[in-house]
Amino acid sequence: MQAKVADETAREARVWTVPNALSMLRLLGVPLFLWLVLGPEADGWALAVLMLSGVTDYLDGYLARRLNQTSRLGQILDPVADRLYILAVVIGLALRDIVPWWFAIILPLRDLLLWGLVPILRTRGYSALPVHFLGKAATFNLLYAFPLLLLGDGSGAAATLAKVFGWAFAGWGIGLYWWAGILYAYQVYKLVKSTEPRAVAHG
Repeated sequence: MQAKVADETAREARVWTVPNALSMLRLLGVPLFLWLVLGPEADGWALAVLMLSGVTDYLDGYLARRLNQTSRLGQILDPVADRLYILAVVIGLALRDIVPWWFAIILPLRDLLLWGLVPILRTRGYSALPVHFLGKAATFNLLYAFPLLLLGDGSGAAATLAKVFGWAFAGWGIGLYWWAGILYAYQVYKLVKSTEPRAVAHG
């Protein structure tokens, strides 16, 4: 039994796994996307980076389960990469006047409010709660919305259609993103009500 627990702990402590490598690759795409959008305005390459991000976002979770390569680092990298992509994309699109600034503010604002709950979680011995499926659904919608909004920054019927569908996905994404945040805050509230603060060791 102890050997099994030790083996499980060792697996969770792994760093160099295929899913973690994909998450790191996704993180490297964040500054690349910003440079492509704001520097040369190479929208085609920026779209390719966004598409690659969406593929790796799916693959890292799938492969972690399929290859039994889940790890503590992966549980941190995946949501961090998602949030950094969302932040980078909305700022880049807002600076290009493709989306209004309220859109660029409302998404990071939710994350800022949730980060404020982390000290409360730590009083109960937790650093974070599991990612809710609504949060993943929100990210899915937003990762579809962003390339469509970027494609919609042009003229013609195709650009107009892309903009319409882009804002449809963005609307669902914003709604689900905040709904997931409210549920997360409610989970923290229930945890605080049902558990005692963890004793702090003094030395």
